[in-house]
Amino acid sequence: MIMNTIIDALNWRYATKKFDPNKKVSKDDMDTLIESLRLSPSSFGLQPRKFIHVTTSEIREQLQANSRGQPQITEASDLLVIATKTNLQASDVEEYGESIMQTRKTNEPISEGDIAKALEYKAMMINTISSRTQEQLKGRNQKQAYIAMGVLLTVCASMGIDACPMEGFDPVKYDEILGLNDLWLTATVVIPVGYRAEDDKYANAPKVRYAKEKLIITK
Repeated sequence: MIMNTIIDALNWRYATKKFDPNKKVSKDDMDTLIESLRLSPSSFGLQPRKFIHVTTSEIREQLQANSRGQPQITEASDLLVIATKTNLQASDVEEYGESIMQTRKTNEPISEGDIAKALEYKAMMINTISSRTQEQLKGRNQKQAYIAMGVLLTVCASMGIDACPMEGFDPVKYDEILGLNDLWLTATVVIPVGYRAEDDKYANAPKVRYAKEKLIITK
């Protein structure tokens, strides 16, 4: 189902509380959702995150037990976990620079144009990282997870696919179950995706948002 406008889609979507376990998202549609995550923006373009598509039912059951028993974890068609890096460092800037050169077929890392400006920008990025504690960097990286989540929720809505952004889980257990510690990652947000159950009482409830006059400030 494709929405007529993005506003229709955003009015239609809600944090789905009850999924229909018999309705599955097609492979093509899941590929689109995962690609939208890959294409989502991040600070400096460093992409300090990974996206875990959990397809094994046994693992999803373990995760549900560490998600306050919330049924969406196992009932939704698919489960996505956004994990963020816990050890962002200068080498990540170097890796990103190499990626730029390979993708854009250029010998100028980080920024095209004046090589001096490119090196200056690279130094600024490294300084931004090195001047922060690991805890500060972890918080910065987790913000990038929410940017990706926002993109995913919008794409889901535009495709008529339901989703439920979730923070109610034990990240320590998630990291253990998914083997994220060995990858210097930590689970930040969980998004079950699929299709709403017909008897989900929240599906047709009016969306509660403040009026524009209360939210928008024009200067």
